Amino acid sequence: MIKVETASLFGPGIDNSVQGNMSVAKLLGKRTHQMPGRLNVSELFFEVPKDHSKPQNGSLRVFARSVERFEKPVDASKEEVKQPPWFLYLQGGPGLPCKSPQSYAWTNIVLDKGYRILFLDQRGTGLSSTITARTLASEGGPGHQANLLKNFRADSIVKDCEAIRKTLTADYPVEKKKWSIMGQSFGGFCAVNYLSRFPEALREVFTAGGLPPLVRDPFLVYHRLFRKVKQRNTVYYQKYFEDIHRVKDIVRYIQKEEIKLPSGGKLSVLRLRQLGMLFGFHGYMDSVHEMITRFTSDLNQFGFFTRPTLTAFDAMIPFDTVPLYALLHEPIYAQGKAPGWAADRIMALSPEFNRVLVDGPEPILFTGEMIFRDMFKDFDELRGLLDTADCLANTQDWPELYDEAQLAKNEVPVYSATYVEDMYVDFDFARDTASKIKGCKTFVTNVLYHDALVNKTDELMKQLFALRDDTMD
Repeated sequence: MIKVETASLFGPGIDNSVQGNMSVAKLLGKRTHQMPGRLNVSELFFEVPKDHSKPQNGSLRVFARSVERFEKPVDASKEEVKQPPWFLYLQGGPGLPCKSPQSYAWTNIVLDKGYRILFLDQRGTGLSSTITARTLASEGGPGHQANLLKNFRADSIVKDCEAIRKTLTADYPVEKKKWSIMGQSFGGFCAVNYLSRFPEALREVFTAGGLPPLVRDPFLVYHRLFRKVKQRNTVYYQKYFEDIHRVKDIVRYIQKEEIKLPSGGKLSVLRLRQLGMLFGFHGYMDSVHEMITRFTSDLNQFGFFTRPTLTAFDAMIPFDTVPLYALLHEPIYAQGKAPGWAADRIMALSPEFNRVLVDGPEPILFTGEMIFRDMFKDFDELRGLLDTADCLANTQDWPELYDEAQLAKNEVPVYSATYVEDMYVDFDFARDTASKIKGCKTFVTNVLYHDALVNKTDELMKQLFALRDDTMD
């Protein structure tokens, strides 16, 4: 086994071996373990440049897990060298890590197709040079931190992937060096960037709720999002009509009390309303209702919120553990324009969201996957990052993420699931993007939500592979 080397989070340099115009990732360590279900899971650490355009300016550590079928040969003396094709999984986010391979219901489906899967913790997530307030502090002030974070979008993630692919396939014959990729949500944004920049590296691409809007300004994305979230509020209050007055009672209490959460954060009216970001997942409206019921029960019985209730609420919106999600959610859309706190700007133009009326019949609307500036006052982990977030919000020189000319002449097979009722990736934007990727086949449905890959796995994977394997007469 290779010994894992110790290094600081943002190391001093990188072994800059180069193939073509891209660095090759340096493999720092590998450990393999057998898991239940006949799975061989390997834990891999790589080193890649912080900035691929300036590899001399230090390095990052990137973590991934690979998984393949464990097979015990009948005759151990005749062990065969196998090179199954690689299948890269790109998680949603930005800022969310991968779970272990055995935690995904679709792992066995893909392994049964003959692939070896790589689950990548994208830079800044999981064990990949994790971004937190404390790790960022080593970079210097807010301006320096923002400059570093400009290298944590889809373009840099894809360059990491390409460097890792070259390392993993170094001893593969030329015809087997390409890999397949699947992107969920933001992972799909990365996949389309990959199609734009390194199509020669790809055998095929699958996306699930992950065709990005080909726009330059997050304002356009958030405008659509507010409209969809309003629709989901209507559905919620139709299902749980009693929560109209319950939410108002909870808001009244929050407005007159200073409520500290177990995490150290603050339970504000804005943070309560952010429960609506869960409205786009299968069954999660019910989870929001359960939370409202807990708050209401506490107020009715005790006149205050109990610690178990506050702990349960704390866990529902995890920005304390994934600050990168809050820092980069608007910048992942920006190309040549400053994000400018787009959600706040639209909120100010949306009276139905901007006002909070505790009297009268009008319901208080929950918000959605929107990042507001005041969030950085409510979450303990984000409080020290407000100035950094301001720097990112005011940055204008965001590079291009997608090459529409390359997408128009694309030759890589692309299979995409798009959801009419997707609250996180606008369906009309996704449909427009699909039309601009030559040869993109789409499965379109209005009965699956954004998290179908997790909660409707069999149905979704069946449809995606049918796009690949079936024919149209």
